[in-house]
Amino acid sequence: MHNNPLRILIIDDNEPFRQALALIIGGTPGYVVAGHSENAQGIVDQVIVGKPDVILMDIHMPGGNGIEAVRAMRQAGLTTPVLMLTVFDDDEQVFTALRAGACGYLLKNTPPVRILDAIREVHEGGAPMTPAIARRAIQWLSQPPAIEKASHGVLTGREQDILEKLAGGMSNREIAVSSTISVETVRSHLKRIYEKLHVHSATEAVAYYYRTQKQRF
Repeated sequence: MHNNPLRILIIDDNEPFRQALALIIGGTPGYVVAGHSENAQGIVDQVIVGKPDVILMDIHMPGGNGIEAVRAMRQAGLTTPVLMLTVFDDDEQVFTALRAGACGYLLKNTPPVRILDAIREVHEGGAPMTPAIARRAIQWLSQPPAIEKASHGVLTGREQDILEKLAGGMSNREIAVSSTISVETVRSHLKRIYEKLHVHSATEAVAYYYRTQKQRF
């Protein structure tokens, strides 16, 4: 269980949307707005000062690009999960954002309750995406892997099961309940899965799963 509310940083140049989102998040138990900004300039400092648990990030903003901001965060060693929240649903934007280090991708017309759920998901290690985007991502990720499977470590039966559930969209908490283990144990398994597959995030692990789902690990 989360004893403290999740701190959310909102970065979006659309002021009415940003303010409305801040009201929804701030008025929901378990969430608090750590700050909001109309652009991603100085993103590293914004994160260091605001200490958010999750960042909601638009893509195109005056004076900066949300994808570049995510990339700058990762290069600075910041691991705060970023959920892209934008009107752009073309493949190039989606996959460039995910490759840059974004952990999820939702469209702005997503219902508020789903956005709140997605914030919780991404904080727990999930990779929430708008359904239409998820379908295209699966198609893209089903391309043959650039690295041969033989170069990866062999997953145990438990690790295979957890990876399958992660790829099925389950959060760490849901995986824990269905597997009758603790959330902390799920995190430990995921860490070992990432190490064996030479990946650094849930998104990359799911990518590997879809690329190899017709094979046995």
